[in-house]
Amino acid sequence: METQVQDGAVYASVRATATERAEPRPGDMIVAAPDVVMDRGFTVPGPPEAVWPWLEQLGKRRAGWYLPRRVERFLPRARRAVRRIEPRWGSLEPGDVIPDYGGRDATFTVAEIDPPNHLIYRSQRGAATVSWSIVLRPDVVAGVPRTRVLFRLRLAPIRRVWLAETAGELIDVITIAGMAFGLRERLGDAERPGAAGRTGMAG
Repeated sequence: METQVQDGAVYASVRATATERAEPRPGDMIVAAPDVVMDRGFTVPGPPEAVWPWLEQLGKRRAGWYLPRRVERFLPRARRAVRRIEPRWGSLEPGDVIPDYGGRDATFTVAEIDPPNHLIYRSQRGAATVSWSIVLRPDVVAGVPRTRVLFRLRLAPIRRVWLAETAGELIDVITIAGMAFGLRERLGDAERPGAAGRTGMAG
């Protein structure tokens, strides 16, 4: 279901192409017959090997959820995401459990990991099974290395599909768009010696 938010600039910034939305991805079989699928895609500078550590450490009580400085300035320092690679949050393995922002006891479990290509999570939210895949693909333009970052969320069973495809879609677009801007900012900082900002950890 296409929603009004998909016509805006925020949606356009994380719009997956028609080919990307139609293709199979690692982790799809965790939720083989989804009621809801949310696909997002954006491009960042640098090869997948440089982008991967930032996405592996992503998460609650870990590196946090990346946002740009203009947004984080309104957050307490302790709730701002880190602005450097933290080795303690690398080396995920299948079976590792990380907290999620979806609720006090919500978690994601690593189902599959193939650095620097893909990271697959699964979760159980009540009766619903959830899969969340992060796929990185090299995208070289005019000899300049870039990475296409693809997110896919699949859920089933969902009682109120219309709600997931409206309010849920809007929340997903906004949060992924904010993260995309924040990630690009951090990758840019990493290329400038001494430019990394103060490190904080989101709760």
